[in-house]
Amino acid sequence: MKKLKSIMFVGTGSDVGKSIVNTAVCRILLQDGYQPAPYKAQNMSLNSFATPDGFEIGRAQAVQAEACRVDCHTDMNPILLKPSGEKMSQVVLNGKPIGNRSAVQYFRDGNHQILEDAAHTAFDRLEKRYNPIVLEGAGSISELNLRHRDVTNMSMAVYADAATYLIADIDRGGVFGSVYGSIALLKPEERKQIKGIIINKFRGDIALFDEGRKILEEITEVPVIGVIPAYKEIYIEEEDSVSLACKAKFAEDGKINIAVILLDKMANFTDFSVLERDTRVNLYYTNNVLEVEKADIVILPGSKNTLADLQELQHNGVAKSIISAHRNGKTVIGICGGYQMMGRRITDPEGVEGSIPYLSGLGLLDIETIMTSEKVTKQTIFKYKDYETQCEGYEIHMGQSNFGDAASPLNQKEDGSEGVMRSDRCWGSYIHGILDNPVVIEDVLAPYVEEKNNMVEDYATFKDRQYDLLADHFRKHLDMEKIYQALTDKD
Repeated sequence: MKKLKSIMFVGTGSDVGKSIVNTAVCRILLQDGYQPAPYKAQNMSLNSFATPDGFEIGRAQAVQAEACRVDCHTDMNPILLKPSGEKMSQVVLNGKPIGNRSAVQYFRDGNHQILEDAAHTAFDRLEKRYNPIVLEGAGSISELNLRHRDVTNMSMAVYADAATYLIADIDRGGVFGSVYGSIALLKPEERKQIKGIIINKFRGDIALFDEGRKILEEITEVPVIGVIPAYKEIYIEEEDSVSLACKAKFAEDGKINIAVILLDKMANFTDFSVLERDTRVNLYYTNNVLEVEKADIVILPGSKNTLADLQELQHNGVAKSIISAHRNGKTVIGICGGYQMMGRRITDPEGVEGSIPYLSGLGLLDIETIMTSEKVTKQTIFKYKDYETQCEGYEIHMGQSNFGDAASPLNQKEDGSEGVMRSDRCWGSYIHGILDNPVVIEDVLAPYVEEKNNMVEDYATFKDRQYDLLADHFRKHLDMEKIYQALTDKD
């Protein structure tokens, strides 16, 4: 197969659809016989994933790797920032945390060369193994005050000599100004990399934008190579949690109501993706006391700052409502940070998470957790409760939880037990993705349903089919001939 140039997708702003476009083109290239791989120099997200070799990257790049049908690797996302407070983030470099940094500390001049070198080295390794590399930018490409320390957007496009496409979200309005301004503010060498414009999330008859396409091409001198209609029937895991609170509310429709506690620093909300699409379930995210108490099942999710989120739950009354739900016979589950919160006590003697030295937990599980600077990052195979079915998941957590005398293990792994079970309706685990396993879901829902859900396909098969549907959608509306022409150009 002919060697292609790298391709890159950048945006007029955040949340314009860069990750989705990248995912779609990854699958299109795979369908066309190439061996693509995703790449994002620097990602900021609380949604992360463990690589097969035990490192951590942004979840979006793991999703894109799935679309390419390759194992994810830290080279696909060498720099990951995980916000832990208003001004602080944990910095994960090449898959391992190197400490917490404020924005000022992170962006000071002394760090730029180190980060840029790490980004370039990872890209170079990746480029030798795959064809082509599909790069993704971050936020807006026209933040002039950040240009001198950019390692993610146009400086990376120039380094990779990538055929670069600017994405704008027309649903936000202001598409002409955002596209024109983004291109006009580029340096000449950056402007040279822009090969096309993609208008994303269009609603209505695309023909209505024919005149708009001509105007954009005239004022920017860049071709519009796609106008992508918004879609509803294709499911791709989301990168950000900003819209979770709007997804659903308690419903009086006979379905099983599952309340996922909405935390300020919620991590890995994709743990609930399978439950969300179960037709027996109404899953919603909330920190409303009444909505928590009315739910059949309450889930405490992971958190990047467990102590701060626990303190907030204690202040706003949600902690009491979770305890009340358990006393009233409701199911209460904790995953990762939520598992730690369900214990008797959490201590942070080294200040790993911040300034809170210790807090009492909810007291639902007989464990005590000590926060440590060492981070566990690994993929996990286990057996749930007394079932013989092999399950899969992954662990990403700080801290060590010690069992009390009354604790009963939840899961069995090759190297020992994991998680704690107080009863069939009250348990916690460090394993992300535990609720992706059908045997776990059926066990959790069993008290509330009469019949099992006879799913035609497992979650991995379902996701793979969605990548094909996404590729089909984008292939219809992208000028792939022009894209391939740019990827084979020798300029």
